[in-house]
Amino acid sequence: MAASDASRSIGAVTFLVRDYEEAIAYFTQALSFAVVTDTPLGEDRRWIVVAPPGGPGLILVKAETAEEKAQVGHQAAGRAFLFLHTNDFHRDYDAMWTRGVSFCEAPRNEPYGTVALFRDLYGNYWDLKGPPQAKST
Repeated sequence: MAASDASRSIGAVTFLVRDYEEAIAYFTQALSFAVVTDTPLGEDRRWIVVAPPGGPGLILVKAETAEEKAQVGHQAAGRAFLFLHTNDFHRDYDAMWTRGVSFCEAPRNEPYGTVALFRDLYGNYWDLKGPPQAKST
């Protein structure tokens, strides 16, 4: 197979959580994600995938070991961890703000799009990113 015939994409990202139910509530209520899969695996373990409309999902993994628990909320060492893209920045920013999402800054326009940094329920940083604004002439 030639390199141009290859097709790959990231299907999902592991996301450490303290508790399944609080994580599901946050993602479905505050960020309007949907639960794609919720399959019991036994011994208080589940295979849970949440995703925004049309996007790849997050696999919610309950932190069990001391090391995993220490990483909840620090999955990117204080850097933006995930980037939530939207085709209507202000619609989603306003809805998320109303639902109590903790934004760290006011929206700003960058050459690559309109963006605002927010923190999830555990403290991980995310960027909400919309398309660039049209330049006025």
